[in-house]
Amino acid sequence: MGVNITDLLVRKELQLDSLAGKVIAADAHLFLYQFITTIRQPDGTPLMDSKGNITSHLSGLFSRSARLMEKGVKLVYVFDGKAPELKAEERERRKQLKQDAKIKYEEAVESHDLTAMKKFAGRTAHLTREMIEESKALIRALGLPVIEAPSEGEAQAAQLVKEGLAYAVASQDADSLMFGTPRLIRNISIAGKRKKANKVAYETVEPELVDLQETLSSLGISQSQLIVLGMLVGTDFNQGGIKGIGPKNALKLVKKHGDNFDALFKEANWQFPRGWQEIYAVFSEMPVKKDIQLSWAPPNIEQVKRLLVDNHEFSEERVLSTLQKLAEQKGKAAQKGLGDFFH
Repeated sequence: MGVNITDLLVRKELQLDSLAGKVIAADAHLFLYQFITTIRQPDGTPLMDSKGNITSHLSGLFSRSARLMEKGVKLVYVFDGKAPELKAEERERRKQLKQDAKIKYEEAVESHDLTAMKKFAGRTAHLTREMIEESKALIRALGLPVIEAPSEGEAQAAQLVKEGLAYAVASQDADSLMFGTPRLIRNISIAGKRKKANKVAYETVEPELVDLQETLSSLGISQSQLIVLGMLVGTDFNQGGIKGIGPKNALKLVKKHGDNFDALFKEANWQFPRGWQEIYAVFSEMPVKKDIQLSWAPPNIEQVKRLLVDNHEFSEERVLSTLQKLAEQKGKAAQKGLGDFFH
């Protein structure tokens, strides 16, 4: 779900060419969910090979990674680890939404409503352990680092940026800002479009950069106040937030009470089963790995071919053509002094 504070963020349009040579920490699970949700047939059916194995995630992952690599972006994919206990309610909510969507999808199938089929099919998408593992294998075959977080991937990605190991986190959600990432990049898809919320239609979007300090200065709040602001409107750990409090009202409350969070949550009428301090600690004390060593390598053509062409019947011509473009870009980058994709 992510925290709904996007409208408060200071966002600036970004040219992807400006990211050449920079390390970008990608929110892997969010990327994969985007792919299995949106890369589908007109009737909502996901892409599959002849054996019935879903391949939407691999298709999206290969295409997006390759295109960003062609731009000179140095990707590192960060995967979620063990979910915090407090996320159980949100996970149950998502499970129920998928079950509801499945019922509506089946109703659409019976009525031969292709628009509704497409709409509800994406909402039933489920990322399996097998999908995650083969995604990691493809990423490594492309020569890119895979980081497995102890818990929340966005917290780990934020840590990479805080340590200077990466330039920014790539994610649609603003959660990484609450975890303290200095920079967030949204809409990093090369396609320049994304699916509208709860609709079949797409809208044109441009990549945008959010600078944490610039946003905090603009709002007149601190990092700890940003966490509290997010809690008021709702996070994955206190789903829905406090009734009647949207981003703008939350900002007014935060600025009114300053660092007196007890008084703030008393006025806001905090009624969640867990105390606000426990939710706050999830963001301020989320476990992360530190001092990670990152390294990149040239794509392993045979491994990529085996994963996509041999295992899932991707077009060999398309795969090899894409890898050839990467090789050509790498040569151009070396001539410009960007080196061998290394930091």
